[in-house]
Amino acid sequence: MNPNPYLKQYQKTQITTASPEKLLIMLYDGAIQYSLQAKIHLENKNISEAHTLLLRAQAIVTEFMSSLSFDPNPEVARNLYSLYDFIKYKLIQANIKHDPTMIDDAVDILKTLKSAWEEAIVIAAKERKEKEGSDEDSSSHTV
Repeated sequence: MNPNPYLKQYQKTQITTASPEKLLIMLYDGAIQYSLQAKIHLENKNISEAHTLLLRAQAIVTEFMSSLSFDPNPEVARNLYSLYDFIKYKLIQANIKHDPTMIDDAVDILKTLKSAWEEAIVIAAKERKEKEGSDEDSSSHTV
C-alpha cells in the first residue's frame, strides 16, 4: 500500500519551511511518537517493528546530543547531554530486553523537555516582539 503522495509532499513542505524552533518541536514529537509506537509493538510482541521504531527515536536523540553547543553555557549543555544519554540508554535497553516499560522514563523526559522548549520559544518570541517594539519607539523619537 502506497501512502498518499500529496500527504508526503505536504509533510516534506512542512519540514523544509519550518523555523528552527518549530523543527525542534517536530523532532521531539517524532521521538515521542516513535517511542510510544514501539512500546505498543513490544507489548504485542512485534519485535521487528518495535526495533525499527526505537532506532528512529534513538537517531533523533543522537541528533539532539550532537547538536548541543557547549560554548554559551557549558553546564546547561552538559545537563541536557546527560538527559539525552539517559533517554538513549533507556531506548536501547528496551530494544535489547524487549521491555516496553523501559520506554516510559524516556518518553516522560522527552515530554518534559519538549514542554520546556515550547515555553522557552514563547518567552523568546515575546522578548523579541517587545524589543522590536522598543526599537521602533526609540527610532521614532530621533530627530
